[in-house]
Amino acid sequence: MDRKKKNEIRVRFAPSPTGNLHIGGARTALFNYLYAKKNKGRFILRIEDTDRERSTKEYEDNIMRSLEWLEINSDEGPFRQSEREEIYKKHIERLLEEGKAYYCFCTREHLEKMRNKQREKKEPPRYEGKCFSLTQKEKERLLKEKKNFSIRLKIPENEILEFDDLVRGKVKFNTKDIGGDFVIARDDFSALYNFVCAVDDMDMEITHVIRGEDHISNTPKQILIQRALGFLSPRYAHIAMLLGSDKSKLSKRHGAASVTEYKEKGYLREALINFIALLGWRPPGEREIFSLTELIETFSLKDCQRSGAVFDLQKLDYLNGYYIRNMKREDLVNACIPYLVKAGLIEAKFEEDRYPPAYGGVVPQASYYVPGKKEKISFQKLGEIISLYQERMKVLSEVGEFTDYFFKENIDYQKELLFWKDAKEEDTRKALEKAASILSKVENWKREEIEEKMIKEASKDKDKGKLLWPVRVALSGKKASAGPFDIMEVLGPETTFKRLKSAKNALKRAENQ
Repeated sequence: MDRKKKNEIRVRFAPSPTGNLHIGGARTALFNYLYAKKNKGRFILRIEDTDRERSTKEYEDNIMRSLEWLEINSDEGPFRQSEREEIYKKHIERLLEEGKAYYCFCTREHLEKMRNKQREKKEPPRYEGKCFSLTQKEKERLLKEKKNFSIRLKIPENEILEFDDLVRGKVKFNTKDIGGDFVIARDDFSALYNFVCAVDDMDMEITHVIRGEDHISNTPKQILIQRALGFLSPRYAHIAMLLGSDKSKLSKRHGAASVTEYKEKGYLREALINFIALLGWRPPGEREIFSLTELIETFSLKDCQRSGAVFDLQKLDYLNGYYIRNMKREDLVNACIPYLVKAGLIEAKFEEDRYPPAYGGVVPQASYYVPGKKEKISFQKLGEIISLYQERMKVLSEVGEFTDYFFKENIDYQKELLFWKDAKEEDTRKALEKAASILSKVENWKREEIEEKMIKEASKDKDKGKLLWPVRVALSGKKASAGPFDIMEVLGPETTFKRLKSAKNALKRAENQ
C-alpha cells in the first residue's frame, strides 16, 4: 500500500461483512470521507472479516456497491483482514517473545467458576492472571500435550489511560476496569478484533479513527496493544449514537434500513448523503441543504454533537422531496421508469437488456409499452405524466401509485367519490355532461384553453367544485390527484371524453342496482 506523505491525514472505514451496509455504517463512512477530503487526506477502505462464520462475499459486495452508489469512493483498498493473517501472527509471536503476551491454558469451566465467585463478591469480572506465572517448563509441557489455549496481553494494573477525543474531549480509563489481561488471539494464532484493528491502524498509518461511540470501550484495549507493539496511537473521534424518535437505540421499527433498501424505495443518493451528514453533525447556521462538495467544504469534527443523533424519517422524506423537485425532467423520468415497470404499468425493452441509470447519465435507446393496451408510449409522454407529480413525490417508488390511472384502459369508480359535498346523482351526472359539452368546444387541446373554458363555466356557480370535482374524479378515479386541466391535457381529448362517459355510466349502473 502507499506510504503516507508527511503530515498527511489518513482515515479508514472498516465495516464487517456480516450484513448489508446500514445507515449507521454509511454515516461513519461519510464522516471519514468528508474529513479526509476536507484535509486533502486519504480515505482507506478495510474489510474486517475476522468473524469467519458470519462474514460473506455477498455482504462484502453489498457494502462495495452501496459505497459506490453513494459516491463515497476510497483512495486505497479494500484491504481484507482475512488476507493479512501472517502479519498479525508475526506481531503476536513478537509479543510472546518479549513477554508482553502469554499463553493462557485456563479452561472454560475454570473461567466460569472464577466469574461466579466474583459475582458473589459483587466484583466486576476480571481475569486474575493465573497463567502469566507459569514457568517455561510448564508452558512447554502444556503446549506439547496440545492443551487448548488462548493468548492474552499483559496489561498494567491500576493505571490511568487518557486520550483526547476530538468529539468528546478528555476520556479516561483505569486499566483495572478493563477486566484483566485480555485475549488477543485463539490457539491457532488467529487474532481477535481489537488486536487486528490496532495492528491495521498502525500498519496502514491511520492518523485519525472516526467511529461510533459504541467503540469507546474498545479504545483502551487498542491503545494498550499499540503501546505494547511500540507504536503511537491515532487520534480518536467517537461520534454520537443513532437513536430512534423515542430516543431508544435505532432499529428497523424506527425506519432504519440498509442503503440498498433506501435506494430500492426511491431515495436519491443526494438526499441520503445530505440526511446522514446531519445525523450527529450540526453545521453553522440554519442551513440544511448540502451537496457532497459543500459538505466537504463545511464539515468539521468540532461541530459533531456528543448527545445521541435522532433519526427522523420525516426529515429524510422532506429532503428527498426537495431533491426530486429539483431534478431535470429527463433525469426524473429515467429514475422513475424502473418503478413503473415494477408496478406493471409499462413494459420497457432496452438495448442490451439494461435499465436506464438510477438517474442522470445517458439513457439507452428503449421502447415503452402499456401492457394492457399493448400500445407504445413515448419517453416524452412519460415525462408529461411523471412531471405532474414532481412536486408531490417524496420517494420515487410513489410514482406508480400516483400515475397508474394514466396507463389503465378502464377506471373502477367508487360512486360516492364522484359526488361533491352534498351533491346528488343527478347533479353529478349533469356536471359530467356539462363538462363534456364545454370541452367539445376546445379547439387547441392545451391546458390554458381547457382551463379558461372550464373555469369560465364553473365560475357561474359560487362553488366551482360542483363542476370540477366530479370531472377530476372521472379522469383519475382518485380522491387526490393532479389538477383536472393538467390531467386532460396529458390524457388527450379522446381518453378524456371516454372517461367522462364511463363515469356517467358508472352512476347509471349504480342507480339500477
